[in-house]
Amino acid sequence: MAQQRRAPTPPITGKYCEDHMPDYKDVEHLKKFLSAHGQIVSRKRSGYCTQCQKALKLAIKRARHMALLPFVG
Repeated sequence: MAQQRRAPTPPITGKYCEDHMPDYKDVEHLKKFLSAHGQIVSRKRSGYCTQCQKALKLAIKRARHMALLPFVG
């Protein structure tokens, strides 16, 4: 039985990641990059380059330490 290949999901950001750099105080923007379980989405799903994905990860971690976002666990 042949399996159907799932269509790729479009990235959350636009074509260029320089449009909006993540900031830990911008909680509404950061919530778009969390899954339903509170995990950070992958680079493929977010549409960010490597450097911007690291900045996103740092912003989410800072927001979690400031109790603006929930921890996973």
